Amino acid sequence: MTTLTCRWHQSIAEIPADAWEALVGADAIPFYRWRWLEALERSGSTTGRQGWQPLHLALWRGDALLGLAPLYLKGHSYGEFVFDQSFARLASDLGLRYYPKLLGMSPVSPVRGYRFLIADGEDPARITALLMAEIDRFCREHGILSCNFLYVDRDWQPLAEAAGCATWLNQQSLWHGEDLDSFEAYLERFNANQRRNIRRERKAVSKAGLSVTPLSGDALDPALLSRMHRFYADHCSRWGPWGSKYLSEAFFSHLAEPELRRHVVLFSAHRGDPCDPVAMSLCVHDAQHLWGRYWGSDEEVDCLHFEVCYYAPITWAIERGIRCFDPGAGGGHKRRRGFLAHPHASLHRWYDPGFDRLVRQWLPRANALMLEEIEAVNQELPYRAQLPDLSAGGAPGGAG
Repeated sequence: MTTLTCRWHQSIAEIPADAWEALVGADAIPFYRWRWLEALERSGSTTGRQGWQPLHLALWRGDALLGLAPLYLKGHSYGEFVFDQSFARLASDLGLRYYPKLLGMSPVSPVRGYRFLIADGEDPARITALLMAEIDRFCREHGILSCNFLYVDRDWQPLAEAAGCATWLNQQSLWHGEDLDSFEAYLERFNANQRRNIRRERKAVSKAGLSVTPLSGDALDPALLSRMHRFYADHCSRWGPWGSKYLSEAFFSHLAEPELRRHVVLFSAHRGDPCDPVAMSLCVHDAQHLWGRYWGSDEEVDCLHFEVCYYAPITWAIERGIRCFDPGAGGGHKRRRGFLAHPHASLHRWYDPGFDRLVRQWLPRANALMLEEIEAVNQELPYRAQLPDLSAGGAPGGAG
């Protein structure tokens, strides 16, 4: 029998695209496809210099790729949106070095769906255990305190827990549209006062002389995507060191490539030509999901953010039968506009026994409090009494 071999790869380019894609599968979300992750590396957005050193782990049997763990060696916690700074402080108090840490997620994209990629016909539990054993060996050998998997796939989560990972719950905002056939049907989810508020917010944009048009396909040329990058960069700059400006202009240019642009839609706010916008948002999609990622504006227009980032994408999603819309990190203002709070899990391994013991003692209470907070938040939202309970299920399918 051919020996199994684990190899660490410092660039996704070291792994053949067709071999990676065979493990991802036809229904995978865009953020874990070879071309997406390769564009991040090629554009200089995920490099060791940026604190995102690619370090993908592959399990081979001869020339056959059996399993993959998309991983990064992180020198900081920026771009993760699971805030582990309290863990870093605890490590410091214990005299431990918190960074670098090993991280599994799609870089700077807080979207659910992380899992090990496993070949058809292989036992997922066995491949997960083999990859985790190599991760454990690597971290212990190199003095790395932790390995962390963020926004994990629900179906893969039990396999990682069985391999020794601890679960930490946080929350995200999600919209579900399985039962909707129009924006008006969506409004019926709200009480009368909030329906009036949303209609008023949409009218504020039209009164400013603005229309919002979705752009996709051939319309996504490099010039328009460069404009989107400027909106993104300017918006991030407003927040100073908290601006989350992680992506280069080159990455936005790469989104014009056919394999990437088929997953991208821009929402352009304009007074004439949609390709001459005063504001834009960028969303990513597949057949069942929509993800809101970035936005920016040249003008301060009342409620424009809500229209470009929420209402126009919701309308677009309903028209296409999309089941789930994840608008991105952050919460309060999203919740009142149709995005309920949901739990999402991150999974962790800590290699110092004292640190591991302290955090695992804290996690059950922290997770229980998070679930209580999610329930309380959703009970206070301006929805009609007959709204179905969506708070526990996450996004439809394994990505939720």
